[in-house]
Amino acid sequence: QVQLVESGGGLVQAGGSLRLSCAASERTFSRYAMGWFRQAPGKEREFVTASSWSAGDTYYADSVKGRFTISRDNAKNTVYLQMNSLKPEDTAVYYCAMSNLRYYSGGHDPVDFGSWGQGTQVTVSS
Repeated sequence: QVQLVESGGGLVQAGGSLRLSCAASERTFSRYAMGWFRQAPGKEREFVTASSWSAGDTYYADSVKGRFTISRDNAKNTVYLQMNSLKPEDTAVYYCAMSNLRYYSGGHDPVDFGSWGQGTQVTVSS
């Protein structure tokens, strides 16, 4: 099974930026959609954003539209999450995930993603 390793989390002040990275262990990375989810304490895991295998289609939760950007480099088996204008409510553990669907169409359900990273903490102070 593919391994996903996130990095780039940390502590940032409100209004600041962070860039998360997620490296995949296999070249099959380029065949599947990739997504980012987050989970805050006491809350369910929620969809943040996803990218089709080619990055031709990207999808965002309403709460992050215009602030977050997903991108991917298939040559490096890596997906990125650029987070700008961060808010305290963005504080959460962020997970990258690889879709287990041959044709991903932008769904927000974690069930559509079969492989997960270990997560990286993002804390936004007010």
